Amino acid sequence: MTDTSEIIPVLVSLLAPFNPENKALSEVTDIPAELNIDSVGVLDFIMEVEDHFDIEIPMNAVANIRTIGELAAYVQSQLNKG
Repeated sequence: MTDTSEIIPVLVSLLAPFNPENKALSEVTDIPAELNIDSVGVLDFIMEVEDHFDIEIPMNAVANIRTIGELAAYVQSQLNKG
């Protein structure tokens, strides 16, 4: 799985527990702002992503990722390294 179009639906699925209002999510969704996820929730979500894709996302990378699309691109870059 190296294409962001395949990664985005997985990320949306992993975000479901953090989206109690069932807001429509897309590539441009700003994860912390639009879902009102606090820093602990973001870290929990990132850990879920790391576990699912068997990658590591360092904190400095997390600080620069806002949208689902940006996260998908980062995940893709990590999968392509392996």
